[in-house]
Amino acid sequence: MVTFVEGPVRVSVPATSANLGPGFDSLGVALSMRDELVAEVTDGGLEVVVSGAGEGSLALDESHLVVRAMRAAFDLAGRQPPGLRLSCTNVVPHARGLGSSSAAIVAGVVLARGLVAGGTLLLEDDALFRLAARMEGHPDNVAPALLGGFVISGRDGRSDGDFYAVRSGVDPRIEVVVLVPPTPVSTEVARGLLPAEVPHADAAADAGRAALLVAALAGQPEHLLRGTRDYLHQDHRRPAMPDSLALVDALRADGFPAVVSGAGPTVLTFTDAAGAPDLLARCPDGWAAHHLTVDPDGARLG
Repeated sequence: MVTFVEGPVRVSVPATSANLGPGFDSLGVALSMRDELVAEVTDGGLEVVVSGAGEGSLALDESHLVVRAMRAAFDLAGRQPPGLRLSCTNVVPHARGLGSSSAAIVAGVVLARGLVAGGTLLLEDDALFRLAARMEGHPDNVAPALLGGFVISGRDGRSDGDFYAVRSGVDPRIEVVVLVPPTPVSTEVARGLLPAEVPHADAAADAGRAALLVAALAGQPEHLLRGTRDYLHQDHRRPAMPDSLALVDALRADGFPAVVSGAGPTVLTFTDAAGAPDLLARCPDGWAAHHLTVDPDGARLG
């Protein structure tokens, strides 16, 4: 019979950036910005407390995304707890293309596993990854949130195959600057701007750049500018985030490998320690700037 541990369980989950230019729905990286969550099994009821990003706007009931993910993982383990207490300290900005929903889903499934006695035997990493990917709908953010580092992920077939995720190396010289605008853009709006079909030549060009990006990140950063060139999605999303795309254009014209982070509107630029100050100085008024590293760790208990 499934039993639960006594006392609280803590998890931290990184922000993530997906697509990275040409790697649409397939490339993602964990970043050194983390949400911190604590959960505990109680005798009954549900208590949810949120501070930081989303405070005052997120639901504090069963519809909260972390709670939904926990419930799904408990179902997979075979038993729901009598009650739950959840505290979320959110740093990852919401609806900015930095994987806040994936962080919530991954936090929920990892917390649930941690609350189940012997949970790692009942819920292995592959099972948690598949559950998280199904909840998110695509694996490019949940994979690095769970595994850390730079991850190539996808799905066998088009919509009904197994999800997969493979970590790939990142040159330790490579760092990241993210410039975060004050206005959110929902993933649904951003995806709604994408065309149903793209020219074969654009698809082929994007495949080549995505392959080059993997090599550039692994140890040839001199190819990052060419490797981050996208042909499939960023320009189509310009109406929803014109300021972000204008900034991407300006940075790339000056030789910086800038992209839209995920569905946007955050702008991410690969750099090194020496180049970061110049990028931070390019932050528009009213935006937030963060100098980050690629986080080798995914979700961490304790």
